[in-house]
Parts: sequence; C-alpha cells; structure tokens
Amino acid sequence: MPANMRLSPLAFWALAAAAAAVLFARAVITGWPSAGGVEGRLQEIVLTHGTLPRAATAMLAGATLGLSGLLLQRVLRNPLAEPSTLGVSAGAQLAMAAATIHAPALMAFSVGLVAFAGGLFTVALVLALTWKRGLEPVSVVLAGMMTALTANAASAALILANGEYLFSLFIWGGGSLTQQSWGPALSLAVALAVGLAASALLLRPLALLSLGDAAARSLGGAVSLSRFLVIGVAVWMATTVAAQVGIIGFVGLAAPALAALSGARSLKQRLVLAPVIGAILLWLTDGLVQFFAGPGGERVPTGAATALLGGPLLIWLLPRLKLFEWPSLAGGAAQARRAARPLVLLALLAALACIVFAVAIVAGRGPDGWTLASGQLLADLADLRIPRLVAAAGAGAMLGVAGVVIQRITGNPLAGPEILGVGMGAGAGLAAVLLASATAGLGWQMGGSALGALAVLLLILALGARGGLGPERLLFAGIAANALCSAVLTAIIALGNQQSYMLLQWLSGSTGRVGASEALAGLVGLCLLAPPLFLAARWLDLFPLGPAAARSLGLAVGRARFLLVACAALLTALAALFVGPLSFIGLIAPHLARLLGLGRAWQQLLGGLLIGAALMALSDWLARMAAFPYQLPIGLFAALLGGPYLIYLLAKGAERHG
Repeated sequence: MPANMRLSPLAFWALAAAAAAVLFARAVITGWPSAGGVEGRLQEIVLTHGTLPRAATAMLAGATLGLSGLLLQRVLRNPLAEPSTLGVSAGAQLAMAAATIHAPALMAFSVGLVAFAGGLFTVALVLALTWKRGLEPVSVVLAGMMTALTANAASAALILANGEYLFSLFIWGGGSLTQQSWGPALSLAVALAVGLAASALLLRPLALLSLGDAAARSLGGAVSLSRFLVIGVAVWMATTVAAQVGIIGFVGLAAPALAALSGARSLKQRLVLAPVIGAILLWLTDGLVQFFAGPGGERVPTGAATALLGGPLLIWLLPRLKLFEWPSLAGGAAQARRAARPLVLLALLAALACIVFAVAIVAGRGPDGWTLASGQLLADLADLRIPRLVAAAGAGAMLGVAGVVIQRITGNPLAGPEILGVGMGAGAGLAAVLLASATAGLGWQMGGSALGALAVLLLILALGARGGLGPERLLFAGIAANALCSAVLTAIIALGNQQSYMLLQWLSGSTGRVGASEALAGLVGLCLLAPPLFLAARWLDLFPLGPAAARSLGLAVGRARFLLVACAALLTALAALFVGPLSFIGLIAPHLARLLGLGRAWQQLLGGLLIGAALMALSDWLARMAAFPYQLPIGLFAALLGGPYLIYLLAKGAERHG
C-alpha cells in the first residue's frame, strides 16, 4: 500500500473503537425490551445488568491490563513481561481454586485478596529465581512460563479431584466477561484509578528504572523500593482483573507494544495510550465473541479468544523486539566434562531405573499402611501397576530422548519439548481428533498428537532459523506456540462436554486409566522411534559445531534436521498422550546426562532415556502413594521433580551445566 494511503495510528485505533462500538450497539439493539409484562421486564434486567456492565467491564479490564503490562515491562526492562508471561494470572487462579476448597471463608471475605496473594507469590518466586541473573528478559520469561505451567497443572489437578464442583471455575478462569451486575465494573474502575494515580506518583522512579539499576542509583533513585512498589501495583491491578473476570491473556503484552509501535515515545504518552489500546482490544474481542456466538450463547471465553490473537501477535513482535543476549545458552554444550567410564555409568543408570521400577511395583500403601506385596497379592497388583508403570517409564524415556535431540539441534540447553510448546501442540492435535469423534481410537489420537507436535516444532524451528536459531528467539517462539495451543485447549474445554473432561484429564497428566494395550503401544513406539536416533548419533555430534562446520564434514543439514525433528515430535506426541504436556523431563533428563559426563551423542541419548524413564516411574509411584487411596496426576509430580532442577539451573547459571 502506498505510504500516502496508509492509516495513521490514531485513525486505525479510531476505526477499531468504532467497530467495537458497532458490535456493542448490535448487542444493545438485540437485547432491547421488545415486549411488555414479565418478559419485557426480564429483557430490561438482562440489558441493564448484563449487556451494559459487560461492555464497561471489557473496557475497564482491558485498560487495567494494559497499564499493568506497561508497568511490568518498564520496571523489568523486558518487552515480554506481562501478567500472563510472568505467571501472575495463573497463580491467582490457583490461589482461588485452593481457597474455594480449603478456605471458603477467605473467598467469602475477599476474592480479590486471595487472588492478589496468589499473584504476588508467583511473581516473587519468578523474581527470586532470576535475581542473580539481573532479571534478564530470557530468564524472567522462562521462569514465569515454568511457574505458570506448574500452577495451571495444579489447578487442573484440583478441578479433577473435585469434579463438577470446580469445573465451572476452569471455564470462568478462561476469561468470561458475562456479567450479572455492575459490581465487577466498579471494582475494576477503582483498580484502574488507583493504578493511574500510583503511576503518576511513581513517574520519576519509572523513568530512572528504565535506564538500568546502576544509572538509577547514580541519580539518587531507590531502585529496590521503587521496583517493588511498581510491581506491587501492577500485580494488584492484574489480580483484580483475574478475580473479577478470570484470566485474560496477552492484552497486557499487546497494549504497551502496540502503543510504542503507534508512536508513543515518552513514558507519559505510553501511560495514556497503553490503557486506551488495551480497552479497545478487549472491547473489540469481546464484541466479536458475542457476534459469533451460537443460539445458546458464546461457548468460547473471551480470555481464550485474546490468547488466540496474542500468540500470532507475539510471533509478529519477535523480530521487532530488542532483547539482551544470553551468550551462555548457545555456548554451554561444548564445555561439559566427560565421564572416564561411560559404559559403567550407563550400566549404573540402568540398574537404578530397574530398582525404581521394581520398588514401584512391590511397595505401596494399603488399608493397613505401607506393605511390600508378594505372592498372590503381588500378582493381583501387578496387573494394575505394571501397565501404567510401563506407560509412564516409556513416556519418560521418549521425552528424555526427544529433549537430547532438540537441545543438540538448536544448540540451546534450555530447549525442551515442554518449554518449546511441542507437548501443547500434541494436545491441540489430540483436541482436533476428539472434536471430530469423542470415541476416536488410540491410533487416531496418536496420529493427531503427532501432527500437532510436528507442526509446532517445525514452526518454531522456522522462526528460529530466521534469527540463526538464537536461543532467545526459540524460547519466545515456544512461548507463543504454548499460548496458541493453550488457547485452543481452553476454548474446547470450555465447551463443557465429554471431550472437555478428557482434555482436562490429559492436561494434568494422568495414567490412571492406562491398560495393557496402551502400555504396549507406548513401548512399541519407543522401540520404533528411538533406535534410528542412535543410528543418527553422528549427526547429533555434528550439530553443536554449527551449520557451516557440519556441512564441511559432509552433513546434509536441512534434511538431517527435518528427519531428527520429525522423530523428536513423534516421540513427544506419543509421550504426551500418557503424561500430558507438563513434566519438564524432556528438559531435565538431557541436562542430568550431560552433568554426569555423557558427552557423546549416543551416550547422552541413552543416559537421557534411562534418566527420563526412572524419573517418570518415580513420579507415577508418588502420584499413587501421596494421597492414597486417591490417584493424583503424574504430570504434576513430574513437574515437581523437574521444577527444582530448573530453579537451580536458572539461579546458578546455565553455563555451569554445559
């Protein structure tokens, strides 16, 4: 389009606001009282207490999130910081779910206070994890993503454990703007007003913090106090939105970025424009959700719709964001020490995996306490325990091997099937199959999962290739893929049908219903997909040297990368069918193998396989024993086992772990 025909930013946002206003007017006209008597009175009530406050809530929530995201980005000097990427919203939802079950009096006293406590805890955890790294953007977003994934898994586990009692909380948590009164709008108006007033008072500290800690201190700024005050205000605003309408993703990311791209240069300009853009974005999105609603009302929460828009937006923003480099990510793999006797070490790992497997079969809790099963009791329990253990260990082995492949191809020791969104991609493929048929067999489910995982991994590698497979670009592309696929899953789960419950169960990672046929399918998949990777060990040894060096040594880089990526995607998809998308095993197992000195590709592959199998078998046993007689999700326990290592990695520095 010629330059003189392009819309100015002001005209563009005016048109977007006009479109939102037209959709709002349509909703008002549709709901306008058209009859007398009781029916007309009911229509009037719906209009005055539903349609009108809904529009006000959308605008106020969007403005509040836009301002919250701007404050977080400014104070952390991170263009990707916002309530969703920092785990604030997920922490608020988990706190509300836990309080609903265990402390309903707190919820009755103040929902907002519970949400604020959960959000504040998660952001404090993220800051604690990344403080020693100087709050680098990469580590902050990665820590926030890990925290959010773990909180979401815990929320799903609570919902599954309490059945229909909390299922509606998950749907609400998707960000539903349906209103029954003006109460939420008034609460959001107060939060926005306080946020704007605090921003005005903290204008100078915000300007100083954007210069860096050293420069701010040299100019007399109280860096730590100012940072904590601004973060506290931003978290309070975001959790107020979460308490009133659920999780609304990516408005806090999009509004500040679009404000900058629209010409707002100074801090004062962005403080005005970011809330305005946030209000227009959410108002327009909610109008579209209502416009495309079916006869029974909208079935997709507005929060899920914003996430569907936010994923592509994040991908579009990637080449436009100036991020700090994290050189240790790309250079760590070559620094690992080598074990003196790798075969002996691998034999010990195999023995350890066998011991874990045997203990998980024999030891357990029963009505009379802890027992070691033997004889007929062991035979009876083996039929129940062995299939799920085989499935769990096989899934762990597949994730471990896939993680080795992805880390070596990308040269990124923080890349993994879970972090890069490959597991969530498998979930999106599984969701598509289940939508087509709720009774789809295991073969169809495996095929859908594999296609979803492969599509996500190819997309991420394509995006990364544009930037030379830089670690930052890959991680952020993975976050975008996670957002897209999570939004798809949230939208489908919000339908509230049989497929919704199946997907929610998958999301938390449960092997409770695994039988002999499923376990056999997983074992066959491992035996078919893992051996070719060992045959391709030379390729994997060459990839960390860089594309130019690999080509000079005779490797067809493009073809080898595609074949290895396809194999890793298939392994991840099959594993995700049994243990869900969240475990961190695909990230942790390769690291542990390298830490132990298994530096050659075939050694790391076998080490990752054995470590992954042992960790997942241990997770399955803990999931059965921790809350006996109830069975908890294996994915959550795997995340709890893998999470501490990721915390250690972030706190100490990836360069120390090769």
